[in-house]
Amino acid sequence: RAGLEAADPVDAVDRHVDVQGDTLLVGARSYALREIRRIYLVGMGKASALMAEPLTRALGDRIYGGVINVKYGHTPPLAGVELVEAGHPLLDQEGLRGTAAMMELLDGAGENDLVFCLISGGGSALSPAPAPGVSLGDKQKVTEMLLACGATIQEMNAVRKHLSRIKGGQLARLARPAKVVALILSDVMGDDLSTIASGPTVPDPSTFQDCLRVLSQYDLLDPAPTAVVDHLNTGAGGEIAETPKAGDPAFFTTQNLIVGNNAQALEGARRKAAELGYNPLLLSSSMGGETREAAAFHVSVGREVLSTGHPVPPPACLLSGGET
Repeated sequence: RAGLEAADPVDAVDRHVDVQGDTLLVGARSYALREIRRIYLVGMGKASALMAEPLTRALGDRIYGGVINVKYGHTPPLAGVELVEAGHPLLDQEGLRGTAAMMELLDGAGENDLVFCLISGGGSALSPAPAPGVSLGDKQKVTEMLLACGATIQEMNAVRKHLSRIKGGQLARLARPAKVVALILSDVMGDDLSTIASGPTVPDPSTFQDCLRVLSQYDLLDPAPTAVVDHLNTGAGGEIAETPKAGDPAFFTTQNLIVGNNAQALEGARRKAAELGYNPLLLSSSMGGETREAAAFHVSVGREVLSTGHPVPPPACLLSGGET
């Protein structure tokens, strides 16, 4: 509980966003509210609705409209914002509907508007917007294949970005010319912004060619849906625009701010473990790979603690974080 509280979504946003008179403070930046015509709120992720609560409290009726996609059962009461419950980790029709509503909302955003984008873990699966010619079923199938074969989250997200109309920086491009402020609760190792929820508001370093290499590496080119492979081949051939890269004008008016992460949760847990009389040891905040192998590693460390008192004597609390 202490670990979760240290990265609590509501507190995380409260720490980084404040309204003082006619000024909106977000991290180290300030925005003059009198110069903003409309404020929009969009979000995707298991914690995104909770992240919105401090904003609706601080901004009230300044918020013109909002759509947030959350996992089933993650919908706290929220005034003035449409909450769409959707599937995670596998995509579903409700996620598709909510993302379409987000895109329609952002299509009306103009130069004097501000878009808050709230992003947390699970945001990629919760915001499907298949590229033209690719169906939701096609995306579901390739996602299942990548999960089953043990592809890394980076590899999976590269493919997701290139089968999407909002991921890999494309949401920032869609919202342009409005200003975009992305508040991000990181659940990935190293807080790589391009990986969290497949980076809808940041430059995408991956390419269509990278996606083809991923499918080839895991022998998925033949079993993958034909529409997926055709789309990636067409993009690799230069007939479809790449996802926006660093230097794209879409990012000139975009602020990306990490408001909470794995390290904060681990530190909160470490402090509480020490208070409770344990000898805490932080093994890693970058635990990755296959879940079964990570579990076996933790068991082996636990056995070593019990048999030799190394690397920390009992009573021990072994802590790790990451994404397996």
